Amino acid sequence: MIIGLTGGIGSGKSTVARAFAELGIGWVDADDVAREVVALGEPALTAIAEHFGTHVLNTDGTLNRSALRTIIFEDPQQRQWLESVTHPRVRERLFLHINRLKQHSPYVLLVSPLLFESGQDKLVDRTLVIDVPESLQLERTLARDGVSETQVRAILAAQLPREERLAKGDDVIDNSENHADMMRQVVKLDQHYRAICD
Repeated sequence: MIIGLTGGIGSGKSTVARAFAELGIGWVDADDVAREVVALGEPALTAIAEHFGTHVLNTDGTLNRSALRTIIFEDPQQRQWLESVTHPRVRERLFLHINRLKQHSPYVLLVSPLLFESGQDKLVDRTLVIDVPESLQLERTLARDGVSETQVRAILAAQLPREERLAKGDDVIDNSENHADMMRQVVKLDQHYRAICD
């Protein structure tokens, strides 16, 4: 069974995934895989540099994510072009990771901030939404990423509205309290998922 774990920026998706990992559950992060497919030497990086120009590359030839982010958040058409190049490659690579993890885990988590937006929810059996109020998302992201409030708000605007995400989720973890509270919810869901798998 594949569980799609999602939530808005700053909701604590990776923290929750690591909590499941402590219980022996394998997980793959779509963001990590998205970075893999645009790494040095990957065909997607070549296509991006040809399309946007070399100013989206660092001096060592790696992708300048900040420069690219600025372009795609200002121009939705450029974002669509980028997604058309990266999403199929990400999907293919995700399956490789998931199939490897399935061999050692009763179920697998696919962690993806854009699970519903990218259509990756069609790859999973159930969806788990990590939920926090938008004010907390903003606070956590500003503290963690060192980006401007304008950029965080642009990212929030590009993601599904909170109510819509919650409506689409099969399961929800409220991650607005402390670590112990989150862990209690993870343990309960883990037992539920294992029961479904049996």
